[in-house]
Amino acid sequence: MTILETATKIINEGPICDHCMGRQFAKLSTGLTNVERGQAIKLSLAMEGDASFKDTGDDSLLEELSKSSVYARKSLKIEGEDDKCWVCMGIFDKLDLWADRAIESIGDIEYSTFLMGTKVSGLVGENEEILWSECGITQAEQFKTEMNREVGKLIAARTEKEVEFERPDVVVTMDIAEESTSIRVKSVYIQGRYRKLLRGIPQTRWPCRGCGGRGCEQCNNTGKQYPESVDELIAEEVIKATEGTDTKFHGAGREDIDALMLGTGRPFVVEALNPVIRSIDVWELEKKINEFANGKVEVEGLNIVEKGVIENLKSAKADKVYNLKVTFKEPVSTDKLADAINSLIGVQIHQRTPQRVSHRRADLIRKRYVHNMQLIEKTDEYAIIEVYCDGGLYVKELTSGDEGRTVPSLTEKLGIQATVAELNVVKVDI
Repeated sequence: MTILETATKIINEGPICDHCMGRQFAKLSTGLTNVERGQAIKLSLAMEGDASFKDTGDDSLLEELSKSSVYARKSLKIEGEDDKCWVCMGIFDKLDLWADRAIESIGDIEYSTFLMGTKVSGLVGENEEILWSECGITQAEQFKTEMNREVGKLIAARTEKEVEFERPDVVVTMDIAEESTSIRVKSVYIQGRYRKLLRGIPQTRWPCRGCGGRGCEQCNNTGKQYPESVDELIAEEVIKATEGTDTKFHGAGREDIDALMLGTGRPFVVEALNPVIRSIDVWELEKKINEFANGKVEVEGLNIVEKGVIENLKSAKADKVYNLKVTFKEPVSTDKLADAINSLIGVQIHQRTPQRVSHRRADLIRKRYVHNMQLIEKTDEYAIIEVYCDGGLYVKELTSGDEGRTVPSLTEKLGIQATVAELNVVKVDI
């Protein structure tokens, strides 16, 4: 079929607006809006109908077209307005209203880029499918595509913000059936490193074991197993700075609750959810976090990053350096201890999931290397040992042997039970 033959079939289905007529041919020609396509096609049909009327007296095309074209009405010498479009049901007459709703939904939220989305009502979607099926249309674009674009153009003109398809600051969804809008705000991602300077603090929020976070007598109705975490000590000021609703914490691994995180600190990204403010003074934020954490946690090197940094952080293979305070069940000589330590350097450790974490980790045999190990200090009561190893090696079990689940171990090499009394992470090499 020619374009005009297809357009005639469309007209015969009922009154149609310029947007919906033009959209059926949206993939043809470029540099045109659908309104321009629709107007041109309707004008051509009006001229075709007028010619037929004058040549043969057949006014059937003009009659059908008169519901949607002022030119057809003029040829028939009748007054009136276009009937409501049966496809979109007049929605394209309300683009300004939808733009107003979208801008109102965004409110005071700070953003530079946005993207429009449309939840099409069942009736509009059904109308569109009927038209495509009945008229054999193959060059159309979807209703929601044009709706998103046209409302987006209005918002961009009014706010001087830019449309962004990949990672917009704000996504506005228009619900056609409900005649409402909703928004989704992109999180703000803040990268940095933290040091944990007090033992007994978990990295992230830990729900109460007794109630699972609902609140009970055991947790004093806090819902938490521990009163505070690294996550919460950082989150407080991040929420204030961004006026967000909450945060998510993403760390490059985690240290044990009873371990310190020292040295250059552990990389992390804190994600501020639903932020109202995006332009953050990270230097000021760093200062406020450290003041609030009051010596329990310190952060440094804060900067704003994209979401992709989290995946890099999680997937990176980071070697670790630990400082261990080790005690022994029986006295052990310095020479014997040094020999045992040296025998573990460069060795691949076969480590079955430790008993202390077996309730939350898969039961696997993990293979990790000890790159270096050094005796730093030896007294009658304890030894200080530094271990440089693959990330993921459980160094407490490297020391204790975990009843034979970690092989080889310091305990196995000594023939004397060794136990980590204190553990510090001094470097996360990422």
